[in-house]
Amino acid sequence: MSNIKKVVLAYSGGLDTSIILKWLQDQYGCEVVTFTADIGQGEEVEPARAKAQAMGVKEIYIEDLREEYARDFVFPMFRANTIYEGEYLLGTSIARPLIAKRLVEIANATGADAISHGATGKGNDQVRFELGAYALKPDVKVIAPWREWDLTSREKLMAYAKEHNIPVDFAKAGKKSPYSMDANLLHISYEGGVLEDPWCEPEEDMWRWSVSPEKAPDKPTYVELEFKLGDVVAVDGKALSPAAMMELLNKIGGANGIGRDDIVENRYVGMKSRGAYETPGGTILLKAHRAMESLTLDREVAHLKDELMPRYASLIYNGYWWSPERKMLQTMIDASQETVNGVVRMKLYKGNVYVAGRKSVSDSLFDEKIATFEDDAGAYNQKDAEGFIKLNALRMRIAARKRHR
Repeated sequence: MSNIKKVVLAYSGGLDTSIILKWLQDQYGCEVVTFTADIGQGEEVEPARAKAQAMGVKEIYIEDLREEYARDFVFPMFRANTIYEGEYLLGTSIARPLIAKRLVEIANATGADAISHGATGKGNDQVRFELGAYALKPDVKVIAPWREWDLTSREKLMAYAKEHNIPVDFAKAGKKSPYSMDANLLHISYEGGVLEDPWCEPEEDMWRWSVSPEKAPDKPTYVELEFKLGDVVAVDGKALSPAAMMELLNKIGGANGIGRDDIVENRYVGMKSRGAYETPGGTILLKAHRAMESLTLDREVAHLKDELMPRYASLIYNGYWWSPERKMLQTMIDASQETVNGVVRMKLYKGNVYVAGRKSVSDSLFDEKIATFEDDAGAYNQKDAEGFIKLNALRMRIAARKRHR
C-alpha cells in the first residue's frame, strides 16, 4: 500500500492531466486535489471544475493568477531586460515558479502528502516545477507520471481514457494536434509537428496571436509607454494594471505582426529543441524598457546589468527562480530601477518595433548642453580629451615600444 493519501495535481482538464488524475487514483489509491490556474492562456478554466467533479474530486482549486503572474514574475524579469540565448523571452519558463508556488501552498492548506504535474521526462518543465517545489517545501514528495508509467504515446493515452471512461472530448482528442502549445499572458509557444525539422518553415496558419508582417497595416502604429521604477504603469496616458497592460500590448503588437520568433534552444536536460514563439507585448516592452534605461541609467550600471543578464536568464530558464542567487540578482536589478522613470514612444510597423522618442523630466542623464554639436558655451572642454586619451593609451604605447626595439 502507498503511504500517499492525498496529492495536489496541476490540472488543465485536457487529455493528459485527466488521464493523470485517474492514474493517480488507481496507482496510488489516493485522493486527488486539482489545481487549475488562469495565467492568461486565453481559454476558459471553469470547465475543468465539471471534469474534475465527474472524476470524484472533492477539493478543486480554480484561480485567476493573471495579476500576480504579471506583477510578481513577468515585470521583475523585464526589469533585467531578460532574454535567453539572445532570442527567447522566457514566456513558458517564468510561468512555472508561480504554479510551483501554488501547488506547494495548496498542499500545505489541504494536508496533501505530494504534488504532481504533467511534464514529460524530456523537457525543462519537470525541472522548473520540481526545483521550485523543493525550494519552497524541502521534503515535498513529487509524483511525475511521465517518468513512471508506460503510456508512452498518444494512442496509448486515448486507449487508457476509453478503458477507464475518462471524460475527454474524444472527437477533439482523436484528431492529433500538429503542435504542442503553451500559452499565458506573456506568450504562446509551439513545438512538435513540422517544427521538429529545423529546416521547415512554420506554417502561416499556426500563428494564433499575430498577423504576418506582410498582412500588417501599411500605416505605422504609435504607442506611448510610461515607466515608473522600471515598470510600465500606463499606455497612451491610461493607467493599467500589469495584466491589463500585457493584454493590451499583445493586442496592439499582434495586429502589427510583432513578436514572432523561431528558435533552436538548448534545454537544461542536454538536448536541443526547436520551438516557435509569439510574444507581441513582451517584444514591445523589452525594446521600450531598454530605451528608458538608455536615458536614465548610469553607464557602468547599465553595462553591469548587461553582463549579469545572461546569468539571470539562465537561472530562470533552468528553473532557479526561487534560488538565493536569483533573489540576490533581483535585489541588485530592482535597486537599479529607481531612476527608470519617464515615457517612451514606440513605432510599430509590419513586424518591426522602433523607438520614436523617449523623455524623463526628473531622471534623464542626457545633457543637451554637453552633447550638442553646436556651441556648448564652455560646458565641455574638448582639450581635456587629449590627456584622457593618452592615459588610456599608455599601456599600449609601452607595449608597442617594447615590440619595436
